[in-house]
Amino acid sequence: MFLSQSFVMYFCFVSVNDNSCNQTLINTETKKHFVQKRVPHREVRLVFLLVEWLMDSFAFFVLFMVYVQPIEPSIHFGYKIQGAQLQKHIDATLGSGNLREAVKLPPGEDINEWLAVNTVDFFNQVNILFGTLTEFCTANNCPTMSAGPKYEYRWADGVTIKKPIEVSAPKYVEYLMDWIESQLDDETIFPQRLGAPFPSNFRDVVKTIFKRLFRVYAHIYHSHFQKIVSLKEEAHLNTCFKHFVLFTWEFRLIDKAELAPLEDLVESIIQL
Repeated sequence: MFLSQSFVMYFCFVSVNDNSCNQTLINTETKKHFVQKRVPHREVRLVFLLVEWLMDSFAFFVLFMVYVQPIEPSIHFGYKIQGAQLQKHIDATLGSGNLREAVKLPPGEDINEWLAVNTVDFFNQVNILFGTLTEFCTANNCPTMSAGPKYEYRWADGVTIKKPIEVSAPKYVEYLMDWIESQLDDETIFPQRLGAPFPSNFRDVVKTIFKRLFRVYAHIYHSHFQKIVSLKEEAHLNTCFKHFVLFTWEFRLIDKAELAPLEDLVESIIQL
C-alpha cells in the first residue's frame, strides 16, 4: 500500500505540474490562445484508482513471493550414475508399501552401491523434514542439540573442528548437512564413475552418516513432535523414521546404544 500511494502521489504531482505548464498554449503567429481540453475529474479519479490497484497487486505479489513461498531445502542428486537402476528398485518397492521388503539388498546387487544410493535418499529425507521446522527450531528455542534431558550431542568433524563443541540444534544440523554433502560429493568415497571401487572404509563412513542422521530424528521427536502434529506431518515423519530404522537394522549401521533416546519407538518398529 505504501508503495502504491507513493507512486500515485508522484503521478498526481507530475500531472499537476504538466497541466500548469501546458494548460494554456499560445500560438505565436496568431496570438490566439488555445486551451487544452481538460480531462474530466471523474476520469482522472478512475485512472488513479486503477494505478493504485495495480501497484497494490504488484506489492502483494512481491510480499507473497518473499514471505509466503516456502524455502526449499537443498536436495542432493549425487550418486546417480551407478545407482540409477537401484533407485528405480527403491521407488518400486516403496510404492508397494512393504518397507521391510524395500530395505533388502536386491539379488545380485553390490552391497556398497545399495548403501550409497540409500544414503543419498535418507539424507534428502531428513533434510526436508528438518527444513519444515527451521522456523521453530532456533538457537533460542534449542540452545543445545539434545534428545530429551539425558542426551546431548556435540559437533566435531575431525577436520576443521577436531574437538567436540557445544552448539545449538539448528547449528548442529547445519554442520551435519554440510558435512554429509561433502562426503557425498567426494568421489573417493562415493565414486561416480561406473566400475570405480569403493574405499575400504566406506561402510564406516556410511555408519557415521546414519548415526548422526538418527540424532536429528531423536531431536525432532523429543523437542518438536507436538509441532509436527500441529502441522499434520506426523504420519510422514513416522513413515520416514520407520523406513530409516528398518534399513539401519537390516545392515547393522547404528549401534544399539546410539538408539537409546528412541529405544521404545525403535523396538516397536523392529518387532512389528
